[in-house]
Amino acid sequence: MSQYRLTKTRFLEGVWEGVISAEAHGVPPPEVLVTLLDQPVRGVLVTETAEPGRWLIEVPVPVEAIGDGVHTFLIRDAAAEEVLESFALIAGEVLGDDIRAEVALLRAELDMVKRAFRRHCLETS
Repeated sequence: MSQYRLTKTRFLEGVWEGVISAEAHGVPPPEVLVTLLDQPVRGVLVTETAEPGRWLIEVPVPVEAIGDGVHTFLIRDAAAEEVLESFALIAGEVLGDDIRAEVALLRAELDMVKRAFRRHCLETS
Protein backbone atom coordinates (compact mmCIF):
# COMPACT_ATOMS: atom_id res chain seq x y z
CA MET A 1 0.00 0.00 0.00
CA SER A 2 1.26 3.47 -0.88
CA GLN A 3 2.38 5.85 1.83
CA TYR A 4 1.10 8.82 -0.19
CA ARG A 5 -2.17 10.43 -1.22
CA LEU A 6 -2.40 12.61 -4.35
CA THR A 7 -4.98 15.38 -4.71
CA LYS A 8 -5.48 17.29 -7.95
CA THR A 9 -5.34 21.06 -7.57
CA ARG A 10 -5.79 22.22 -11.17
CA PHE A 11 -5.21 21.51 -14.84
CA LEU A 12 -4.20 24.70 -16.61
CA GLU A 13 -2.26 25.61 -19.76
CA GLY A 14 -1.24 22.02 -20.47
CA VAL A 15 0.04 21.27 -16.97
CA TRP A 16 -1.77 18.97 -14.54
CA GLU A 17 -0.98 19.95 -10.94
CA GLY A 18 -1.54 18.29 -7.60
CA VAL A 19 -0.37 17.89 -4.03
CA ILE A 20 1.16 14.69 -2.71
CA SER A 21 0.66 14.15 1.03
CA ALA A 22 2.44 11.57 3.15
CA GLU A 23 0.15 9.34 5.20
CA ALA A 24 2.66 9.29 8.10
CA HIS A 25 5.40 11.49 9.54
CA GLY A 26 9.01 11.05 8.45
CA VAL A 27 8.19 9.52 5.06
CA PRO A 28 10.87 10.16 2.39
CA PRO A 29 10.03 12.09 -0.79
CA PRO A 30 7.90 10.04 -3.19
CA GLU A 31 9.26 8.28 -6.24
CA VAL A 32 6.67 9.26 -8.82
CA LEU A 33 6.35 7.76 -12.29
CA VAL A 34 3.90 9.24 -14.78
CA THR A 35 3.11 7.20 -17.88
CA LEU A 36 1.18 7.68 -21.11
CA LEU A 37 0.67 4.56 -23.24
CA ASP A 38 3.12 2.73 -20.94
CA GLN A 39 5.86 5.27 -21.72
CA PRO A 40 7.28 7.67 -19.11
CA VAL A 41 6.22 11.30 -19.42
CA ARG A 42 9.20 13.67 -19.44
CA GLY A 43 9.37 16.92 -17.51
CA VAL A 44 7.42 15.82 -14.42
CA LEU A 45 8.38 17.97 -11.44
CA VAL A 46 7.96 17.00 -7.80
CA THR A 47 8.96 19.81 -5.43
CA GLU A 48 8.95 19.94 -1.66
CA THR A 49 6.67 22.48 0.02
CA ALA A 50 7.33 24.43 3.21
CA GLU A 51 4.98 22.02 4.99
CA PRO A 52 6.64 18.72 5.96
CA GLY A 53 5.25 15.63 4.26
CA ARG A 54 3.79 17.53 1.28
CA TRP A 55 5.09 17.88 -2.27
CA LEU A 56 3.77 19.65 -5.35
CA ILE A 57 3.63 17.70 -8.60
CA GLU A 58 3.44 19.16 -12.10
CA VAL A 59 2.76 16.92 -15.08
CA PRO A 60 3.20 18.59 -18.48
CA VAL A 61 0.98 17.20 -21.23
CA PRO A 62 3.22 16.21 -24.15
CA VAL A 63 2.26 17.22 -27.68
CA GLU A 64 1.81 13.57 -28.70
CA ALA A 65 -1.12 13.29 -26.27
CA ILE A 66 -3.09 15.99 -28.07
CA GLY A 67 -5.24 14.45 -30.79
CA ASP A 68 -8.21 12.26 -31.54
CA GLY A 69 -9.08 9.63 -28.99
CA VAL A 70 -8.72 9.07 -25.28
CA HIS A 71 -5.28 9.47 -23.72
CA THR A 72 -4.95 8.34 -20.11
CA PHE A 73 -2.11 9.40 -17.84
CA LEU A 74 -1.24 7.23 -14.83
CA ILE A 75 0.55 8.79 -11.87
CA ARG A 76 2.12 6.03 -9.82
CA ASP A 77 4.09 5.58 -6.64
CA ALA A 78 7.06 3.79 -8.20
CA ALA A 79 8.23 2.28 -4.91
CA ALA A 80 4.86 0.74 -4.01
CA GLU A 81 3.89 0.14 -7.66
CA GLU A 82 0.44 1.63 -7.04
CA VAL A 83 -1.58 4.18 -8.99
CA LEU A 84 -1.99 7.38 -6.99
CA GLU A 85 -4.15 9.18 -9.55
CA SER A 86 -5.01 9.28 -13.23
CA PHE A 87 -6.42 11.77 -15.69
CA ALA A 88 -7.54 11.57 -19.29
CA LEU A 89 -7.67 13.83 -22.33
CA ILE A 90 -10.56 13.17 -24.71
CA ALA A 91 -10.73 14.84 -28.12
CA GLY A 92 -11.97 14.47 -31.65
CA GLU A 93 -14.52 12.05 -33.04
CA VAL A 94 -14.68 9.95 -29.89
CA LEU A 95 -16.15 12.97 -28.11
CA GLY A 96 -19.13 13.24 -30.46
CA ASP A 97 -21.42 10.95 -28.47
CA ASP A 98 -20.20 12.09 -25.08
CA ILE A 99 -22.85 13.86 -22.98
CA ARG A 100 -20.25 16.32 -21.71
CA ALA A 101 -19.65 17.52 -25.26
CA GLU A 102 -23.39 17.94 -25.75
CA VAL A 103 -23.68 19.99 -22.55
CA ALA A 104 -20.76 22.20 -23.60
CA LEU A 105 -22.43 22.77 -26.98
CA LEU A 106 -25.73 23.65 -25.29
CA ARG A 107 -23.94 26.11 -23.00
CA ALA A 108 -22.27 27.79 -25.96
CA GLU A 109 -25.59 28.06 -27.80
CA LEU A 110 -27.30 29.45 -24.70
CA ASP A 111 -24.59 32.10 -24.36
CA MET A 112 -25.14 33.06 -27.99
CA VAL A 113 -28.92 33.37 -27.46
CA LYS A 114 -28.37 35.46 -24.30
CA ARG A 115 -26.11 37.88 -26.18
CA ALA A 116 -28.63 38.19 -29.03
CA PHE A 117 -31.50 38.75 -26.58
CA ARG A 118 -29.58 41.45 -24.68
CA ARG A 119 -28.67 43.17 -27.95
CA HIS A 120 -32.33 43.04 -29.03
CA CYS A 121 -33.45 44.54 -25.69
CA LEU A 122 -30.95 47.40 -26.04
CA GLU A 123 -32.02 48.13 -29.62
CA THR A 124 -35.75 48.15 -28.88
CA SER A 125 -35.73 50.26 -25.73
